[in-house]
Amino acid sequence: MAIITLLTDSGESDFYVAAIKAKILSTNPGISLVDITHQIQPCDLAHAAFVLRSVFRDFPKGTVHLVGVHSTANRDDAMIALQLEDHFFVGPDNGLLGLISEKPHQNLVELNTLNPVQSTFPEKDIYAPIAARLASGVSITSLGKPLGSFRKMIDRQMKATRKQIMGHVIRVDRYGNLITNITVEAFDILSKGKTFTIQFGGEKFRRIHSQYHQADEGECFLLFNSLGLLEIGIYKGNASELLGLDYDSLINITFEE
Repeated sequence: MAIITLLTDSGESDFYVAAIKAKILSTNPGISLVDITHQIQPCDLAHAAFVLRSVFRDFPKGTVHLVGVHSTANRDDAMIALQLEDHFFVGPDNGLLGLISEKPHQNLVELNTLNPVQSTFPEKDIYAPIAARLASGVSITSLGKPLGSFRKMIDRQMKATRKQIMGHVIRVDRYGNLITNITVEAFDILSKGKTFTIQFGGEKFRRIHSQYHQADEGECFLLFNSLGLLEIGIYKGNASELLGLDYDSLINITFEE
């Protein structure tokens, strides 16, 4: 079954999401539509990129992902369709799609170049019919003008030496948990045969949990989550508020023989 996912900053209180879905289904009523989320804050590319790169690989290969975040604000943003890791992405070239994978793209085309449609609602008028055609089996190369590259932005990078890992909080989730860019792979390699200290906001910890409930209620836990990223939280509490940490806060791990 053809699948299109939707990721937007449109919210749920207006007609926008329903109009996008209606356009897709009017093109092909057999398409299965899946909402990733429409609760991205307006124009928050960092959050949208985090959500999309965290989940798109869980869908079957060939899934089409319609991305409508910060779709109309940048005058020079091209409209693109992208094939990457055997998935398809349709949306503006505003840098978001350049943050979801480090692998090279397979195909890339610029949309809406021949007899361009002028629209204040490109998610409905341009991206939705293109996504429907892709999901219906139309070749991506027939949908637009070939492009060599798309916009890449530099994301926060973890820094690691033999004695230290420095990372940052890249997302505060709805529970107040702090998700960092420190990977379990880097930690496992550098921590072999060593003791470690994890420091943030004046706090120091020397233990990694494997489950949230290993901490008592109100206590801090540190674990590597399902994404393989270090996560810091307060069991049944809000770590961001109680620890005074937020997006981009520094997390430091030191290793000793």
